[in-house]
Amino acid sequence: MQERSPSLLDELEARSIAILREAYFRVSPLMMLWSMGKDSTALLWLARKAFFGEVPFPVVLLDTEMELPEVYRFRDELAAAWKLDLKNELCPPEASIDPTLPPAARAAGRKSAGLRALIERGKYRGVIVGIRRDEQATRAKERVFSPRAPDGTWDVKRQPAELWDVYHTDVPDGHHLRIHPLLHWTEVDVWRYTQRENIPIVPLYLARDGKRYRSLGEKNITVPIDSHAATIADIIAELETTTTSERAGRVMDHEAEDAFERLRTGGYM
Repeated sequence: MQERSPSLLDELEARSIAILREAYFRVSPLMMLWSMGKDSTALLWLARKAFFGEVPFPVVLLDTEMELPEVYRFRDELAAAWKLDLKNELCPPEASIDPTLPPAARAAGRKSAGLRALIERGKYRGVIVGIRRDEQATRAKERVFSPRAPDGTWDVKRQPAELWDVYHTDVPDGHHLRIHPLLHWTEVDVWRYTQRENIPIVPLYLARDGKRYRSLGEKNITVPIDSHAATIADIIAELETTTTSERAGRVMDHEAEDAFERLRTGGYM
């Protein structure tokens, strides 16, 4: 895996900050999703840099009440330390989700339903999300400013071109934009940046007794992987040689072949 130079990390940071500022000045009302994972926490750090130490829009956890205890503790501590306008959006029960989805995908679909309800109630026109193109094949098709229908559905074949970083920020009433400031980053970029900036992380990312979480999700649909990476430097070294998918610990990715794509098309992050 090719190492990123400090100047390339600076370029990634500058581009993400420019996207965040573009979103803030052109899309309103605006909010940011925060899962407490490494990506969305790095994105929060970038937002604080973009706006001189403050995050000028609400930060939302789509809460299924199934996060790991360490994740909730991290949320409370960092929200207080960074003075976030934190909103906790309880998601609908699993019984209300499409019964044709496999079990783990159905559990994950609760977040899509929670997000739809929040957008409709708050009339949000922009939702900032910390996804990356390299983490999943369907996400590789995304745009930075990605239009969504009122029900959250995503038409991958009708996305606007984004030549020369010119973004389309107008959407019809009732529609909204998913905004992806980390789309051009890789997993190892996020870890190198987290190490350089000393960004806080949930301790579950670090190995204990030969296990760690590579990707954080709800406790009922996420499992740890085998690993001895006990520091961020160890994680970076591990990523330079691994052939295992980042989402190897996400149960829904191992169900029906099209489960994740169905979730994404229907509004999943």
